[in-house]
Amino acid sequence: MDTTIARPKNIDEYIMAFPEDSQKYLRQIRETVKKAAPEAEEVISYGMPSFRLNGRLLYFAAFKKHIGFYPMATGVNAFKSMLTGYKWAKGSIQFPLDKPIPHELISNIVKFRVEENLQRVKSKKP
Repeated sequence: MDTTIARPKNIDEYIMAFPEDSQKYLRQIRETVKKAAPEAEEVISYGMPSFRLNGRLLYFAAFKKHIGFYPMATGVNAFKSMLTGYKWAKGSIQFPLDKPIPHELISNIVKFRVEENLQRVKSKKP
């Protein structure tokens, strides 16, 4: 990331700080998330693009050779069987820049997280 932009003000500014190849992937992931959760709010949190809807949905970030996708531990756990071929950990998935972005997988994870947050909010209401 361009070190002259220490804290991006919005997702557009975040994306513009990266090389063109990374920008392409970042834009694709952003659009996939927006289609899966059109009511979600875009924010920068922890210096990364983030989406919120009834709480935190996910984060994503660019790195030299991959895009980090952070759908919380529950978002990763629910889709473990579909993550073959990707590096992943408790709350993160790495999408390599030299492979196509798995839009359907991302969309399914986002929809899962939207429903999960909605159920959490409903369970808190008396």
